[in-house]
Amino acid sequence: MAERLGQIELDPASAAFEADQDRRPRIEEPPPVRLVSIEDCQLWVPAGLERQLDEFYAGLLNFEREDPDRDEVGHELIYRAENFRLRIEVLERPLPREDFRPLAVAVPSLNDLARRLAEASVEYERQRGLLPGLDNLILYDPAGNSVTIGEYGITI
Repeated sequence: MAERLGQIELDPASAAFEADQDRRPRIEEPPPVRLVSIEDCQLWVPAGLERQLDEFYAGLLNFEREDPDRDEVGHELIYRAENFRLRIEVLERPLPREDFRPLAVAVPSLNDLARRLAEASVEYERQRGLLPGLDNLILYDPAGNSVTIGEYGITI
């Protein structure tokens, strides 16, 4: 029957095959989010928002939470993206802002993120670009920091 369909029947295996354990170190997949930056990004937030920041950055935006080094002084939240880290220093009193530049983030699918934001009741504004595919979502994180999110699957 197999020959009629253009397939070749295989001979039965002479011995059971068992693969050896792979001793190479496992490389974890990077998170599916990127920072649009040339180095690690730094934000400052007031104390008491750690849980909301975890839900926002790790839950909605898919950053990976890292533990800070034990030698560092102060309390810091670290979120790893594919290319850099977002370092958030938690302060008792927030510092005055020197500028109002948003944190720029790129995700694989802007529409999927917009759906997740709507399900989580997070307010955002969609900014349409002049060219197709250059849309951004503008929103604020739980600490009030401005975040702009684009899609990195788009190439021009």
